[in-house]
Amino acid sequence: MKNYLSNLKVIEVASVLAGPSVGMYFAERGSTVLKIENKRSGGDITRSWKLPAEDKKASLSAYFCSVNWGKQHIFLDLTNENELAVLKKEIGTADILITNFKSGDAQKFGLNFKQVSEINPQIIHGEISGFGKNNERLAYDLILQAETGFMSINGTEDSGPVKMPVAFIDLFAGHQLKEGILEALLERNINKKAYHVEVSLFDSAIASLANQASNYLMTGQLPLRIGSKHPNIAPYGEIFKTRDKKLMVFAIGSDSQFNTLFELLQLEISDQFSNNQNRLKNRSELESVIAQEVLKWSAETLYKTLIDKKVPVALIKGIDEVFDQKETSQLILSEDLEGVPTKRVKTSVYKISSST
Repeated sequence: MKNYLSNLKVIEVASVLAGPSVGMYFAERGSTVLKIENKRSGGDITRSWKLPAEDKKASLSAYFCSVNWGKQHIFLDLTNENELAVLKKEIGTADILITNFKSGDAQKFGLNFKQVSEINPQIIHGEISGFGKNNERLAYDLILQAETGFMSINGTEDSGPVKMPVAFIDLFAGHQLKEGILEALLERNINKKAYHVEVSLFDSAIASLANQASNYLMTGQLPLRIGSKHPNIAPYGEIFKTRDKKLMVFAIGSDSQFNTLFELLQLEISDQFSNNQNRLKNRSELESVIAQEVLKWSAETLYKTLIDKKVPVALIKGIDEVFDQKETSQLILSEDLEGVPTKRVKTSVYKISSST
């Protein structure tokens, strides 16, 4: 199958995570990606976001490397007319421009959609903002997690609100922008026009509330901080300890799966556990009953038995255990970048095949 994305030229004038994740997606699909970095500030701010264990003298960080693979890095001072002209020349021959300028900067540099489409009448301009392009607030992922409800429903009653450990809202916004750009590419192939694809972190976060939003909108019931537990299903997310002190979770989505679990654990199904709604009402009692029986099993035996019985089960693995699996080795991209050996996971993991 011909890879049409490999013929594209992408200009990325974006920093941190959301915009660069989109640029890296196109790099992974074979596109030529030019990452424009701010010469005056030393480049993308995440270059300086180093762990204590990282080389202080290196020009980049592991965080920066996570979404900057396969790109050509060009350092420009856009306040300098000659260097700004270099960028505009590149835009003139590009297919896609990705930006996340602060409010007002795009127009100041002559790089809003109207101005860009005059430079290149077939450009696709993907633009990311925090709270909308006319809102001047700085919008890091944490700020959005706090203000779009995610922190209020993440954590436990005892822990209080908790931030998700990955900048998911940045990644959600990146996926939204990517989808919009791909749709615009299809349209451009037909009518040869320029397109503007605009995404805000705020809108992306709200769109990602999914069933938690529907639960509230349809019932008026506020989601609670219930840790890893699912608000609509039980047992789902409760953490159980095995005899050898391994941690395990079940994702029971049907009565059939629940019946199989209880049969294996040699437990009787009383009326209070007879269907999902009853199990939710009596969740604490259910958790206690299961916990007592799981403690009698070794993790390996119970895990393998439940998988054989088609019951959704998982052992809670550390990141080291995750990357010790052969299945993850094919998802790692390596690259020597500015003299530093770097690694990250792919952003594009789908596979496409055609009929013969």
